[in-house]
Amino acid sequence: MAHLYIALVHYPVLNRMGDRIASAVTNLDLHDLARSCCTYGIPACYIVTPLKDQQALAHRLTSHWIDGKGGEILPERREALKLLQVTDDLAAARFDVAERTGKAPVIWATSAREGVGSISHAEAREILRRDERPCLLVFGTGWGLAPDFFSEVDGVLDPIPGVNGYNHLSVRSAASILMDRLLGGR
Repeated sequence: MAHLYIALVHYPVLNRMGDRIASAVTNLDLHDLARSCCTYGIPACYIVTPLKDQQALAHRLTSHWIDGKGGEILPERREALKLLQVTDDLAAARFDVAERTGKAPVIWATSAREGVGSISHAEAREILRRDERPCLLVFGTGWGLAPDFFSEVDGVLDPIPGVNGYNHLSVRSAASILMDRLLGGR
């Protein structure tokens, strides 16, 4: 089975007006993604932002739990947050996955927008089961990945369907759902 890696992209993403922006790193995203990645055996989760102040914030938040008092109080949280890697861009994350595995990763993006997806969750699960290449699954923050970003990926997973037409999950919820669908035992 191939290894699945996660990337949380803060640039290039959209704001609610559709403008291309760099979004802010949030404490909740870091903690929840790290814990989900640890639960599902994800080797690394990349926090992608070119903004140096946001990189510093991510390092400050994680260092409390890895090197500081937080890790002493909750050692299991330390183990989870060690999975987070801050990078300037997706190319750096892609390079790190290739260095870790000896193989260039397949890049899959995610989107909540209908009509963007081309790979069903079941198909993605099967590809991961049989393929030996690592996969880097990319999530966008804000209002999603900028449209031109999709030209850089090998495929896009179908959106997570709700039950009533409302489709605005937090990125950490969507990531957890997809990790379970792709790697869970059911």
